[in-house]
Amino acid sequence: MITIYREAGGRLVAEKLAADAPSAALEPLADVVWIDLVSPIPSEEQLIEAALEILVPSREDMEEIEYSSGAYTAHGAQYLTVHVLEQAEGHPAYLGPVTCIVTRARLVTVRYHEPPALAAFAERALGHELGCLDGITTMMALMETIVDRLADLLEDQSRRLEATTRAIFAAHRPSGRMEVLSSLMQRIGKAEDLNGKLNESLQTLARVTGFMGLVGPSFEHGAERARLKTLTRDVRSLLDASTRQERKIDFQLNATLGVINIRQADVIKIFSVVAFVFLPPTLIASIYGMNFAFMPELEWRWGYPAALGAMVLSALLPYLLFRWKKWL
Repeated sequence: MITIYREAGGRLVAEKLAADAPSAALEPLADVVWIDLVSPIPSEEQLIEAALEILVPSREDMEEIEYSSGAYTAHGAQYLTVHVLEQAEGHPAYLGPVTCIVTRARLVTVRYHEPPALAAFAERALGHELGCLDGITTMMALMETIVDRLADLLEDQSRRLEATTRAIFAAHRPSGRMEVLSSLMQRIGKAEDLNGKLNESLQTLARVTGFMGLVGPSFEHGAERARLKTLTRDVRSLLDASTRQERKIDFQLNATLGVINIRQADVIKIFSVVAFVFLPPTLIASIYGMNFAFMPELEWRWGYPAALGAMVLSALLPYLLFRWKKWL
C-alpha cells in the first residue's frame, strides 16, 4: 500500500495510491514530502523507483544486522533503517525495521508492520503544523515522534518496575504465596523482553542521528542542526534510562530468586525441626518395642503412662529449645 503526503501550509494531506497507478499519479512531485510504503508489492516498488529514481530495499536488506546496512548513501539519497516497536493488545511487542530514504526534497518510508508511532505521526501531521516542508524536516519530525513514543513506554515501564519491586519483597512476608512469586517471574521476563526491544530501537536511532550529523543530508538552516543535536541528546538520555532499567530488572530477577530460595529454605527448616522433635519420642518408642524377655518396665503398672509422658517431654524440650533460639 502506498500513501503519499503533500505539504499544504505546514500540514500534510494524505492520498492513497493504487498498486497499478501510473507514475503520473505522483505528479506534481514538488509538494510531495512523504511517501509511506506499507508491505509494498513489486509493482508498487517499481512505481516509486521509476518516479523518484531510487532503489527500494527488500525486506531481507532491511533486516540485516550489519552496522553498514543500517545507514548508508546510495542513488543520491540516505538510507536509514530504524527499528520501531509495534504493540498489539494482548500480544508481545514486535520490533520491526522501518527504512527511511531521505533526500532534501522528500522522505520515503518502507515498512512491513504497523508501529503506533508512525500512525501517531501521520495523525498529528494531518491536523497540526509540524513544519514538514521537505524530506529532512519530515524525517526529523518523524524521529521526534518515535522518540516521544519510546520515552512514554520507558516511563510506563519504570512505574511497572517500581510496583514489581514492592511486590517482590511483599511476597517474602509470612502470608506471601509461592504463586505470587511465579507470576512475578513472568512479569520480570516480559519487562526484560520489552526493555531489550526498547534499547535496540534506541540504538538504531542513535546510529541514524549520528550518521545524519556526520554524512547525512546538508542542513540549510542552523535550526535544523540544532534540532538534530537536541534529538541526539534525547536519544542518549533514553538509552541511559534503558540501561538503568536493565540493571533494575536484573536486580529484580536476583531478588526474586533469592526470595524463592529463602521460602524453600523455610520449608526445609520446618521439616527438619519436625523430624528432630519427633526423633526422641521415636527412640523411646523403639526401645520399648524391642522383644526382649526381661524388661523391668514391662511389669510396672505405670510403665505405659510413663513411656507416653517421656515421649511427650522428649518432644517438648527440643521444641522449646528451638523457640528460645528463635529458630522458629
